[in-house]
Amino acid sequence: MTDPDRAADALRSLPPSCGPVRLIAVDGHAGSGKSTFAARLAARLVAPVLHLDDLATHEELFGWTERMRDQVLAPLSRGESALYHPYDWNLRAFGPPRELPPAPLVLVEGVGAGRRALRPHLAALLWMERGPEESWTRGRDRDGPAQSTFWNGWTVAETRHFTEDPSRPFADTLVQECPEGYEWLPGPSVTASPNHILTEREGSRLRK
Repeated sequence: MTDPDRAADALRSLPPSCGPVRLIAVDGHAGSGKSTFAARLAARLVAPVLHLDDLATHEELFGWTERMRDQVLAPLSRGESALYHPYDWNLRAFGPPRELPPAPLVLVEGVGAGRRALRPHLAALLWMERGPEESWTRGRDRDGPAQSTFWNGWTVAETRHFTEDPSRPFADTLVQECPEGYEWLPGPSVTASPNHILTEREGSRLRK
């Protein structure tokens, strides 16, 4: 199991990627454990979390890129607090604005957090290493039969999204859930590139 304090220190040591902010993405299939992992990591980092479920809608499960750019990335890049309107999945409407401060580290959690349009703004991309079928089964079990129709549509949309805009090949770190914690493993993106912000030295520290 990876020492969580060491992993957190490695993230803190990364250079800012969006203005003064180190934007850390936690991506993976729906039901893969992203929210739980992000919550634990955020508590250790004392960092706010943006959940992409707050930017998506029933009609635009993956069509939130423009909202992300305008409401979140643009203000954070200027060192200002972001104000976004979280979507209410019961009322099917956007709610009152919610503030996201330009903290030293900010986590972005959700399916598609490592998409092509966001990667240039990321300090690191973490991928939850659990396959789609296992993840979706966990998600269905969690949400119950009342959400079965939604899940039927979601799995089709998610498959289409990752086929057209995959995240895992660009992940700096693969996060494997273990009975006693999490193992941080080397991600497919192991060398510097336009979409890879970590240096080799920083990447090795992150993966230890």
